[in-house]
Amino acid sequence: MPALNNFLDKVVVQIVNPIILLLAALAFVVFLWGVFEFIAHAGDEAKRSEGKQAILWGLVGLVIIFGAYGIINLALSTFGVTPITR
Repeated sequence: MPALNNFLDKVVVQIVNPIILLLAALAFVVFLWGVFEFIAHAGDEAKRSEGKQAILWGLVGLVIIFGAYGIINLALSTFGVTPITR
């Protein structure tokens, strides 16, 4: 059983955590792109609408990613499992 736990720890540290970080960065870039579109094309209502959509979806992505991360850590601490922080 310790070998399985060691393997799962490595999978989380080497694969899952970087994927979560990459998705969070991608959502943040979408949010920033939406802000840029919204400000840069203030006169064009169609571009402003696209910017609003990008801002909305960037924020939704960030909330989902960090919400899932928080729920996972809450569940781990509830069941007495040490969260992996490496």
